Amino acid sequence: MKADLYDRSDVILLVRTFYQRAFADQLLGPVFVDVARMELEQHLPIMADFWETVLFRAGLYRRNALAIHLDLNAKVELTAGHFDRWLELWTGTVDDLYAGEKAELAKLQAARIAGSIHRRVRGKSPSDFTTIGSIKPAAFQPAAAPKPRPKDSGSSGEPDSAR
Repeated sequence: MKADLYDRSDVILLVRTFYQRAFADQLLGPVFVDVARMELEQHLPIMADFWETVLFRAGLYRRNALAIHLDLNAKVELTAGHFDRWLELWTGTVDDLYAGEKAELAKLQAARIAGSIHRRVRGKSPSDFTTIGSIKPAAFQPAAAPKPRPKDSGSSGEPDSAR
C-alpha cells in the first residue's frame, strides 16, 4: 500500500519524478528544455515550494505562476494538448508514488491550476464557471405596476359583510 504525501521530502520526490518524465516527454520536453530552458536542480526548489504551499499551506511560494506561463506562451503557443499532457503526466506520477487525501488533493489542484492557466493564456476568465451576463437595459422591461383601484367613497375599507 502506498503512503500519502506528508512533508517536503515527499513533495520533492513527486516533483523530481514528474519533471524527469516531463523533460523526456515528446510533447512537453521541448517546451521545458528548449524553450523555457529549465534546469531541474534549479527549478526543483521553486516547484517544491509551490506544491508544498498548495498541499500544506506552507506559504513558501512567492512567484507569479501566471506571468511565467504568459511569458512562455509568448514564445511558444501553449495549447490544450500541452495542458492535458501535463495533467496526464502529473496525475500518473502522483498515482505511481502516493495514495491518500493529499495525493488526491495534488491531482485535484493540478487540474484546477492547469485549467485556470490555460484559460488565462487564451485571454479568458480563470474560472471554468460561467456567469449570467447583464441584461441590456433596452431589452429589460420591468413589469407594469398594478394600477390603483378606485376607492369607493362610501367604503370604509372593510368588506361589505363587516359593515
